[in-house]
Amino acid sequence: MKLVLYTSAFCAPCAAARRAVADVQNLVPWVTSIERDVVAHETHAEADGISSTPTLLILSPSGREVFRAEGAPRTDQLLTAVALHRDAA
Repeated sequence: MKLVLYTSAFCAPCAAARRAVADVQNLVPWVTSIERDVVAHETHAEADGISSTPTLLILSPSGREVFRAEGAPRTDQLLTAVALHRDAA
């Protein structure tokens, strides 16, 4: 499972989203993550339909999007989403 966090340079809530992702990675070692700045990764952001930052995607092992959240999730919310989609193909 991979977490993809879309951020931007002047996004205050992005810092909270980064912390939540880091917390989840510390608690659930099989989760990986990548952060993509929407300006630096404009092609990816457009392909993923990103319209605001922060936006977090959870991808299944096959790369399919199984969860999306706009705004900064709390760690407990993100852990719940990971648990709910843990077995997604």
